[in-house]
Formats: sequence, structure tokens, C-alpha cells
Amino acid sequence: MIVNLLKKTARYAVIEIDDGGNYFTKESYAIWVNEKKMTTNRSINILNGLKPETLYEIRVEDAVLSFETDYESVTLNVKEFGAFGDGEHDDSMFIQAAIMACPADGRVLVPEGTYLVSSIFLKSNLNLEIAKDAVIKSSRERRNHPYFPGEIQTYDEKDEYYFGTWEGNPRPMFAGIITGINAENVNLYGEGCIDGNATKEDWWKNPKAPDIAYRPRTVFLKDCKNVTLTGLSVKDSPCWTIHPYFCEKVAVYGMDICNPEDSPNTDGIDPESCNNVIICGVHFSLGDDCIAVKSGKIFFGKKFKRPSENIRIERCLMENGHGAVTLGSEIAGGVRDLYVRNCLFRNTDRGLRIKTRRGRGRDSVLDNIIFENIKMEDVKTPFTVNCFYFCDPDGKTSYVQSREALPVDERTPKIGTLCFRNITATGCRVAAMYCDGLPEEKIDKIELDNIRISFTEDECKPGVPIMSEGVEPCIKKGITVHNINTLVLKDVSVTGCIGETIEMKGIDNIDSFH
Repeated sequence: MIVNLLKKTARYAVIEIDDGGNYFTKESYAIWVNEKKMTTNRSINILNGLKPETLYEIRVEDAVLSFETDYESVTLNVKEFGAFGDGEHDDSMFIQAAIMACPADGRVLVPEGTYLVSSIFLKSNLNLEIAKDAVIKSSRERRNHPYFPGEIQTYDEKDEYYFGTWEGNPRPMFAGIITGINAENVNLYGEGCIDGNATKEDWWKNPKAPDIAYRPRTVFLKDCKNVTLTGLSVKDSPCWTIHPYFCEKVAVYGMDICNPEDSPNTDGIDPESCNNVIICGVHFSLGDDCIAVKSGKIFFGKKFKRPSENIRIERCLMENGHGAVTLGSEIAGGVRDLYVRNCLFRNTDRGLRIKTRRGRGRDSVLDNIIFENIKMEDVKTPFTVNCFYFCDPDGKTSYVQSREALPVDERTPKIGTLCFRNITATGCRVAAMYCDGLPEEKIDKIELDNIRISFTEDECKPGVPIMSEGVEPCIKKGITVHNINTLVLKDVSVTGCIGETIEMKGIDNIDSFH
């Protein structure tokens, strides 16, 4: 058993207990913080209530680590700036006043209470703590929420400036409940809650149609750098919950993101054209994809050529979503170097879900995608790769959906290497794996190493493993792989499927080791 210090600030620290578990440790542990004891069964733990410039010793069994917390200049309590915290008055400007007045190395404290807001804007060099029993609650009055235009022409008319975004394109959008634009060195943390306050009578009503503008994210970050979100719970998001967009160095630790199972487009975390992202120890339970990595639909991908890259997803618990980890479908800038390890997926429709299609373009390259040490329980289909995803107005045209080899041109996306190692999936229902590559631009390589997949013994309803034309609903289907240059199977077991275990078409090379 190893204990690692992942993050420290003036007021909290994040530690990892590595005993070979995933989101949960293999057994419970006592954590001693100086002389104070807490118990845990989680691998990622937030040590709250620390004091600035104080030496702490952390002991977990025989493992010991020491650190000194950071300097803090001043604490600004939002109630001292006029905030009511009664859930009735609009506290936006009072919280914003405290943020704008806070000096570098200072802390803005949101204490116990319910704070009704429209949008709160972050600034650089800010520590914002939402304390235990404090709730930042979004107003449902659309006219109280600022909104961003999708595109603004620069004064010299040589370029454009982009603010609002909707599903990978520049569109007018409401500002996030908490918004950061060009902010650096931001620390948003605490034991409190951000309540998106969405219902089917307002934000979730006619969800695809803009009403003044498109729906807000709960946390929206654009062109930000070195932002950390830690420990908070978020619920009932109007749309995507946390959306870093063209950001660098974003870390999310130990959060709890919960939206109803039937809430529309309430993805958990959607890094879009971001670099160096860490998502660690986060619990997801929601109505869409738990983590959806994106990089623009077509226009942004072609204009900026900004992939999402260097992304680590570790020790997370994904529940009740469409996909545990999804790539796409807005993925025209590509995704590179994504590493998912030591996670637990429960009751999601799919484990890995890749969604792409013709038209995403030659910059849409997905490569070096690694899943390792994953446990899946009651995931309907553990692995899906869909190169015929039928989104967008032209999604069901013959160009997108044809299974015939078409010419490779500037519209053709590419998938490189996908590796799956040390994965167990039990209670599957629809298919073990369904990968449908393009015949003209085959998936370079899929490697399955030490994979154990078993189907439930219960009766199942037919399900569609991937969303594309011509894919029939199936029950307990084995591994289906189409159009791959190299398929590597090392110690792969599939039990309980109906029909043949592996269906292959358009596979150039097969390496099989049992």
C-alpha cells in the first residue's frame, strides 16, 4: 500500500491510497491527519479544514507523508459583502464583488447557506471555497442570466473572436453558472454544492432548441490555464456539467456529479480541445456520457486544429450514463494520448464509446487511447467504436453511412491505436465489443490483453450497440470487429454470448495469444 500527495493548497490536500483498488480501496483505512482520525474506503481522499502555512503529517498504517500548506493572504467572506444566503435574494453581485476585491493568494469564502445566482465569473489567482452546507443555486429566470454570442468580428475585420459554443460549433450560449474566461491559477473547492436547479419545466424543456440562447453549463471554462476543481458536489445541471474549452492544465479531484438518469445532455465532464487534463476520484451518475472528450465539430477543428491530448482519467466511478468514457462525436480536432486506469463502471450503456464519422476531417485523428485495470459491472456493451455515427443533419446520408470504400480525402477521419488491458466486465447484455471502422481508412490497431467478459444470466431486451444505419438490435452478441489493420488478442475470454464469439470482417492482420 502506497500513499501519494496529489495536491496541496492553503486549505486542503488531496491524497491517494494505492492498494490495488480502483475508485474504492480493497479495504477500509484510518487516515491520521496530525492527531485527527478519519476513516475511508476510497482511493482518493480530500483532507479539508487545513490551516495555511501549517506542517501536517499524514499516516495511513505504516505509510507516512509530510507537507506544509501554502500561504494565504486574507479571507473574504461573501456575507461581509452583502450576500444573504437565504435562497431568495439574488446574491450574484455580492459574491462577484468579493471575487473582484480578493487579492492574490487570498480566499473568497462562501459559508453555510443557499445563494441564488445567475452567473459568477472567476478571475486569475483566485481561491474560491464553497464551504460545507453552502449551496450555489442557479436562478431559473433566463433573463437574469448573461449570454455569449457565438462569434464576434474583430475591429480590423481580419479575424473573429469566439465566445458561445453548442455541440462543437460557435453558437449563442448562456454563460455558465460559474464561468472562467482567460483566467489562470484558479482553485475552486470545498465541501459544498453547486445546484444547477434545472427541471423539465425550464432548462430541460425543448432541450435542443435555443431559448434566447443555448443552455448554460454549470461550470464553463474558456481559454483558462491551471484550474483545479476539488471536492464539490454538483447536481441538476442545465446542460453539460463541467466544460473546459480550449484550456490547459485542468484538474478535477474527488467531486460528485449527479444528474437524473433521464436528464438531456447532462454529460459530467467534457474537455474540448484541452491539453493536460486530470480527472481523478470523481463519482458520476447522470443522464448522458460521464466523460465526453471533444475537439470541435467540423468548423473549429479545421480552423484551430486543436486536439484534446494528454488526458488522464483515474480512480473514477461512472454510473448510469450512456457512456463511461466517450470520445466524440464532436471530434474534428482529434484526441491523442488518453489514459484511463483503475476505474469502476456500473450500469452504463457502454464502457468506451468512440463516435466519429466521415466529414470530421483529416485532423480528426484518435491515437494512443489506453484503458487499463478497469472493472465493469452491468455495462450493456463494454467497448464500442462507431465510424458511422448518424448525428448532424447529413448523418443518415449515403456519404456518411455507406459501407463501401469511398475515396480518402480531407473529410476522412482516422483512428490509430486502441489498447485495452486487464479489464473485467460482468453482467453484459447487448454485445461484448462492437467496432465498425471505415473500409477506406481502417482502424490501425486494436489490442485486447487479459480481457474477461461475461453476460448476465437474466433475460435481456434487444439493444443497439452503436448508433448508425444498418446495425440491428442484438442480445448477448460476442465481439464484432470490422475494418481493422491489426487485431491483437491476448488472453481474451467471452462467456455466455449467443451465437459466434468473434465476428470479423476486413481484418488485415490477426495476432492471437491464448
